[in-house]
Amino acid sequence: MYRKVHFTGIGGVGMAALAVLLKNRGCDVSGCDISRSARTDWLESLGVHVDIGHSPAHVADADEVIATPAVSRGNPELSAAKGRVRMRGEVLAEIVNAADDSIAVCGSHGKTTTATFVAKLLLALGEEVEWAIGGETGDFPVAGGKGVLVVEADESDGTLALYRARTLVVTNCDYDHPDRFRTRDEYVACFDAARRQSSDVVEGEGLSPLAFLEGIPAFAALAPHNRKNARAAVEVALRRGHSPEAIAAALPEAVASLPDRRFQRIADGVYTDYAHHPAEMACAVSMARQICRGTLRVLFQPHRHSRTKALLADFPASLSLADEVVLCPVYAAFEPPVEGGDIADLYKATRDAGVRVMLARSCAEAWEHARNSTSKGDVTLLLGAGDIIALAARVKADMSPGAAFPVRRILIGQGSNTWKSDLNLSVEYATTSGPAGASGASLVAARPSLCPWMAGIPGTIGGWVKMNAGAFGHSISEVVESVKVDGRWIPAEDCGFGYRTSSIGGEIEDVKWRDSVCEEGSPADFLARRRKFPSGTKGSVFKNPKGDFAGRLLEEAGAKGLRVGGAYVWDGHANVIVSGPDATPSDFLALARLMREKVWFRFGIRLEPEVRGLVFDDRTRPEATSRTV
Repeated sequence: MYRKVHFTGIGGVGMAALAVLLKNRGCDVSGCDISRSARTDWLESLGVHVDIGHSPAHVADADEVIATPAVSRGNPELSAAKGRVRMRGEVLAEIVNAADDSIAVCGSHGKTTTATFVAKLLLALGEEVEWAIGGETGDFPVAGGKGVLVVEADESDGTLALYRARTLVVTNCDYDHPDRFRTRDEYVACFDAARRQSSDVVEGEGLSPLAFLEGIPAFAALAPHNRKNARAAVEVALRRGHSPEAIAAALPEAVASLPDRRFQRIADGVYTDYAHHPAEMACAVSMARQICRGTLRVLFQPHRHSRTKALLADFPASLSLADEVVLCPVYAAFEPPVEGGDIADLYKATRDAGVRVMLARSCAEAWEHARNSTSKGDVTLLLGAGDIIALAARVKADMSPGAAFPVRRILIGQGSNTWKSDLNLSVEYATTSGPAGASGASLVAARPSLCPWMAGIPGTIGGWVKMNAGAFGHSISEVVESVKVDGRWIPAEDCGFGYRTSSIGGEIEDVKWRDSVCEEGSPADFLARRRKFPSGTKGSVFKNPKGDFAGRLLEEAGAKGLRVGGAYVWDGHANVIVSGPDATPSDFLALARLMREKVWFRFGIRLEPEVRGLVFDDRTRPEATSRTV
């Protein structure tokens, strides 16, 4: 079928499994990935050549180049292999269709576990089995063996509709992958195509209980959703002619362990689960609830903006059994942002549903909170299929005996423009001292003609200088001659002053001022012109982009009227958030994200925060335009 085949991104579970199948069929298989892993080492032990990094040279003599939707279309190997690129799902379907005996397991949830149970059960029953599954289970790798072919069939890219298996197992069919399927009907139609083309179909949701299974302790010990998965595997064995007695004897071995990342214990009281669809998440949270004797914390990272938006109303209920939920920024999986699919949208929906929820700026920050908050009997559950998976190594290190956690020291002045997370972080806020730690109001009062336009703006002198604060078209750098930092005087021209920023590092100890006089008015004049901000604000949330005003952009984008929890956008100025008496710092952060998203989708401009401490993850966002609108 194939001669020389190259895999771009061979370290992924699905790609590695297909690479082994093709090698078993006599192909010359090679591949590459961005980094070395245990899986790439395993492939090399099987004779598959793996390069680290991507290069057009890797595909120069390849007859076929295999990729997945996760690989960027701009990948240099795919660009060089035009006309020779095929998708993983398409090739796997061809192998299944060409097999004399094949079992394809599909479904919205549970297909990895069910496929593993099927393969291991048939092996325990004495059959010869070849498998390709999107998950590892202890010493049971993603692919291997020979005999009846058992595969996990993925519907996410639509290639499930190409399958013509001898036996098709459908675990369930809950709407998912809105990036591919616009409606539930389109999604179901993909499954229906595979059903029509298969010789025999096992519908997992329609299977009746079997009395002989209830007497097997290993079966009874499984969680309800995994009993369904095991029941589907048993049905496959029965239809292949195996007796109930033989199945009862073989089943404990088949279900002894779950695939990695399926409610996997990674440290004392800490579990991880690949669940990222509400139905899967509800099962995982329920399992955690049953073993928790203290506080159940769920750290969840949504997978894809489109899924977050499409299933937004379903997520809060799936998290409702948790005592505390910490949400992490959406893992985009190369998908562009989708309006209504940000983590702030999910935070708002979860907060409105009455679930105790907080918002983290990263997965690492979410774990830091859980680690610092845990007590005996608590359970922390890490949910998601993105960056959160990579926390496992850090969790193990942090939970090891003798682990120490340094405290980060953050210098603040009066702190009025500093956002502080409500997560339990290893942070110490220290108030500045010395002349530069004095209130900025004292400077205005002492030298009223120096910078009267700063009247009424809270903050310390050092904070003003470091952030190059300003108002009414002026900036504090206009009146700075030099700055003393760590005992050394730095001329103003070397301070890297820019709009609401500077390159000054360390604590500002003192400031020398220019012999300057503002003739535009007195502090009282400017104070009279200034809008009176309500209490509970941190001033302007975002900096003005070049040539425009953040307030104007936010107002035109419809930010006024936005509310998250106890925080809302002030009706007097769209660039000001008011924190009411029941507002939390997470409310403020979520609302700021929603405001920023509105401007992005309306104007293509990425607003930068002026409030210190606000951080936004822009790794997956294309570069914003710099146009003025």
